[in-house]
Amino acid sequence: MASRASSPSIATVRRFNRFYTGQIGLLNEGLLESPFSLTEVRTMYELAHRQQPTASDLCKDLGLDAGYLSRILRNFERQGLIEKKAAPQDARQSHLSLTKKGRQVFAPLDARSDTQVGAMLEKLSPAKKQDLLHAMRTIESVLSPQEKPANAYLLRQHRPGDMGWVIQRHGELYWREYRYGECFEALVAKIAGHFIENYDATRERCWIAEKDGENVGSVFLVQKSKTVAKLRLLLVEPSARGLGIGGRLVSECVRFAREAGYKKMMLWTQSELLAARAIYHKAGFKLVQEKKHRSWGRNDLVSETWELKLNP
Repeated sequence: MASRASSPSIATVRRFNRFYTGQIGLLNEGLLESPFSLTEVRTMYELAHRQQPTASDLCKDLGLDAGYLSRILRNFERQGLIEKKAAPQDARQSHLSLTKKGRQVFAPLDARSDTQVGAMLEKLSPAKKQDLLHAMRTIESVLSPQEKPANAYLLRQHRPGDMGWVIQRHGELYWREYRYGECFEALVAKIAGHFIENYDATRERCWIAEKDGENVGSVFLVQKSKTVAKLRLLLVEPSARGLGIGGRLVSECVRFAREAGYKKMMLWTQSELLAARAIYHKAGFKLVQEKKHRSWGRNDLVSETWELKLNP
């Protein structure tokens, strides 16, 4: 039963594999118009970009059979592409590196690969390009056997261009995940615009989370009154969820609110935003009000008001 139930998923993955291998030319006799196979070029790439790995290192990281890798390395050695040096800590192991000839052979392959990928990306609109890159990062993070460290991102204050990103991504993600219509995007635009036009750096903040040079999260802390601050527009991109970014953004809001002298924080959210609610609860916020409403093309929503009293 489990096998039959999973067959559509298996078929989807295999269809994608067939599509992508053809898309990037892996079905050609030689990769990148060279006499080398995909595995050989991948091995060369590791030797060019790592500090003298051993054969064991390559087997582990590339998931290759030791005998298969050994044949590849012997072939490289016969062609004068690699050199071996005995490892000082273990004479049975050898540190591997490309020779001058090996680097000369690999350089045009590397450049050709960049050109090939660049040509593929040039055909896409900016939005489609970002969709592709986000999807690729998601596949990598889900399938990677090694988790990236939770601190592999940074938080910074807003700068020109960030408000447009905040508005766009709220509109796109909330439509995709919750079917909130254009009026929701208009609300976000109104909040962001009011923040910029009335920004008080001593009492308010916007934080943007960045990962690998891309915006992946946001949150705002705005002044509601002299003693009350409001947390708004918490967002984490799907590709960056699970890294603790949402919790960190909320923690920064709480820390800043205390330092700015606020006595209380409040926020308005929806009952169906379960991940966000869990973050608020963990940060110490208490649910104080619920109200059914119809908004943004949905007639089944329940809004929630949460509050956090700040100790002096």
